[in-house]
Amino acid sequence: MTTGAQVATSRQLALALFDDAHAQDLPLDAARSDIGFARKNVLIRIIDLGVAARRLIDAAYFIVAQEELPRDLYDVELDYFKWLMRYSSRNNAHLEQVITEAQRALIQATTAPDADGTKPFGSVQLIGRISYQGGRFQFRVPPDLIGIIRGPGKSHWLSLRITSLFTLSYARVMYDHLLPYADGGITDWFALDELRSWQGTMGAKAHEFKYFKRDWLAPAVDQINEVSDLNVSYETRNEPGSRKIGRLRFRIERKELAERVLHTHEQAQALYRTLKQELGLSSAQLNQIAADRDKYTDERLEQAIERTRFSLKLGNISKSPAGFFMKALKEQWIVSDAERQMVQIQETLAQTETRVLEEKQHVQTRMALRIAAQDVHAQDRMAEERRRGWEAYEVATTKQREDWRRTYKGTPAGKLTLRRLGVDASADLSDAMIQKYPDLKDGFAGYVFNRSKTMTSP
Repeated sequence: MTTGAQVATSRQLALALFDDAHAQDLPLDAARSDIGFARKNVLIRIIDLGVAARRLIDAAYFIVAQEELPRDLYDVELDYFKWLMRYSSRNNAHLEQVITEAQRALIQATTAPDADGTKPFGSVQLIGRISYQGGRFQFRVPPDLIGIIRGPGKSHWLSLRITSLFTLSYARVMYDHLLPYADGGITDWFALDELRSWQGTMGAKAHEFKYFKRDWLAPAVDQINEVSDLNVSYETRNEPGSRKIGRLRFRIERKELAERVLHTHEQAQALYRTLKQELGLSSAQLNQIAADRDKYTDERLEQAIERTRFSLKLGNISKSPAGFFMKALKEQWIVSDAERQMVQIQETLAQTETRVLEEKQHVQTRMALRIAAQDVHAQDRMAEERRRGWEAYEVATTKQREDWRRTYKGTPAGKLTLRRLGVDASADLSDAMIQKYPDLKDGFAGYVFNRSKTMTSP
């Protein structure tokens, strides 16, 4: 997957906003500084946006990245879009609330003040018009964001491997903010007020650290460690001269590749196509799965797909592959090791039988070719003998020729040929009669060849 198929983090989107600011004659040195120190100096805030709305944005941006060319209006199957955003509710009213929430959200970019105290600022809507009807889902994305979504990345791309797995809004927000520090392994010291501002609106209890930790910080760290490609821990620092905790710093480690979460939007897309196109699941069946994705995980879906394919291969499904798949999914049918071994043995036996049959056919073919070659050789030899026999007849004396014609009539081959041709055996065998019947001429010439060969033998 190229970088054009990745979705930018908040900070990466800020770079584009400040590029646009430069085009509007904002201070150039500020833009350069922000681009050069994107990981530390650029802050984009997407606040008050829930998990479902963030998934909607991720799914929309993924579709934008997949298209060959930018579009003014993107149009996909509604079921497919829900699948990408892991939307489990069948309540369209709730979906409309999620859409409205996503449309209200802005990406806001700020940076350090200039020398004169002014502070550059930019903002852009995350997504534009959205509509759905007749099983289709349509949306627009602001043009200045399309270039960021599709273009090459500068740094800190948001991996689509894990975005759809977050269920806690603050965990997703924290992941977005910590990701740019992943390569360095440690963050700056963050003031608690700044950590609280990442989410936007929080309850009054969040101002007390023990409740902020219990209800927001600890659950977010736990979920990041559980579902993402990062392992995160943190340490605290008291305010000067006080026992009150005022700052936090995070330590970050990237998980080994084998331990990283493997779920990607590409895999979700492949799963959807398998279920929709290969197995023929209906919208109702897809909605059943989407409504309980915590239970019907990707691993369980893949097990049911394997079971269905395996049974199809064995010829055990005679009606509906989709119905079989749903039953396999709900009852957790798998392909057992014994079944795999059975099929492997059957395939080995079949391969052995095929190999023996092919070898037998090969031998028969060789024999047939040898016989055919022998037949061709024999026919060529007989044709040569007939030619030489007729040449000997033409140069023989009149008496010799009469003798050969007379004796040929008395041979078994001569009698059979004359009878087959309907020639009276008692009549004289003249040159004209021999020339009249090609088969008679061939038989007679062969006879002459054998007689002349005998006459010339020592």
